[in-house]
Amino acid sequence: MFRRASSAFGSFLMTPYGVVIFTTLLWHGVVWWFEIGFSPYVSVGLFIFDLIFAYILLDRLIYFFSQFVLPIQNPEDRQEIYSRVQIFESGERGPTLFVKNGRVIKHPGEEEKRGPGVIVLDTASAVVLRTDTEIKGTAGPGVKFTNNNEYIAGDLGVDLRAQWQYIGPLATDQPFLNPVPISNPKLYNELEKRRQETAGLTRDGFEVSPTISIKFRIKRPPRLRPTESGVTSHYGFDATAVRNAVTREVIELGKLNNKKDRMEWNKFPAHLVVNVWREYIRKFKLEDLFSPSKDNGLQIIEEMLNQRMKSQMVSALDDIGNKTGEALDSLEFLQLKLRGIEIMEVRIHNVMYDPALEEQTIKQWSGEWLKIAKKEEDLLKEDEKLNEKIARNESTKRFAQLAAKNFENPIQPVQDEFSTLQNLIQPLRETLLDESRANNDMEQEIKRLDEIWKWLLDSQQEPNRQ
Repeated sequence: MFRRASSAFGSFLMTPYGVVIFTTLLWHGVVWWFEIGFSPYVSVGLFIFDLIFAYILLDRLIYFFSQFVLPIQNPEDRQEIYSRVQIFESGERGPTLFVKNGRVIKHPGEEEKRGPGVIVLDTASAVVLRTDTEIKGTAGPGVKFTNNNEYIAGDLGVDLRAQWQYIGPLATDQPFLNPVPISNPKLYNELEKRRQETAGLTRDGFEVSPTISIKFRIKRPPRLRPTESGVTSHYGFDATAVRNAVTREVIELGKLNNKKDRMEWNKFPAHLVVNVWREYIRKFKLEDLFSPSKDNGLQIIEEMLNQRMKSQMVSALDDIGNKTGEALDSLEFLQLKLRGIEIMEVRIHNVMYDPALEEQTIKQWSGEWLKIAKKEEDLLKEDEKLNEKIARNESTKRFAQLAAKNFENPIQPVQDEFSTLQNLIQPLRETLLDESRANNDMEQEIKRLDEIWKWLLDSQQEPNRQ
């Protein structure tokens, strides 16, 4: 108690008023001790003058030095910081906060203060201010002086930078392969939570859980403009977009006792993307997702996710993932626009599924494989017989055409039997020589025709000799 009182008395003596009172008492003590005459009226007048002078001097010094506490740039801000420095030691001041990259940095107990305060924001931060009954406005990069009972809505700042958010299992998780870690149930619960974040069912009943990355940001103005503090952020500051992102919250129903939770603005893009992912994954079979074609299922889903989040009109897909050619309004794009958020890119990677389910399906298919193979074999045999018959008919027509080539002129002199055979054999022999020169199997046939041709020539010459 005595130590506390001594400390308070010492602190008072260090103030200008304490210096004036202590100096006055000390001077009058010396005068009284040495019995020097003095006028009480003069002493009282000098004491009052010293107090007034000390007050004015303190006030002006506070006004002068308070301008260097924060980077302020206009006379209104000088008056605001002066008034707050004046009451800093009293319990009437409000919170003094710093917001860096959208994160509110504060000392313990600062959020409980409701007097005039100050918020310093870096070039990548913004906040929404409110009272207990209404939204007061937004504050961008720079210095913002708050009034009585004003505080940051939700104690949450807004990061103006573009952000990447990753949801789903990590590349090292392998939730469908790793055994359950009985010794570390907390680790297993975290792994299962990440798997369930993006888990969806394909059209043939397989559970697929990918990693989805989303790049998003608060909507930026078309032209950069300085804030009230005179700060121009190269990240851009749109007061309306910031206000809509924070105030137009989504209420998420919990699974336990219908508990309602407010979803923070930076979690809303992932919420939309996962719902659309689960909508589209139901349109494809597992094998369609990884087909070697240029546009497989995963590529189509990724394309549609980007369309739904970035475009006002999107292409419609039927129940099996084919484009119908119809254009529909994107409700997700409208919701993001109303909240001042824009998604720049969505990616799907690290797709995981249970290989045991695939093996089970393969076993089911293998039971019918022999039946299918037998049917296909019978069809191939029938096609082979039909093609053989068609080829035989075509060959017969071709042979007839070649054999009758030298008999196309109806007006011809009467020939003997040897000349007739020569006219039949000659086009066949020439055709075999032209078309089957590289075929070893036809050499024997050509030799036989040559022997017949030679025999005909010899037979035709014998009557002439006689």
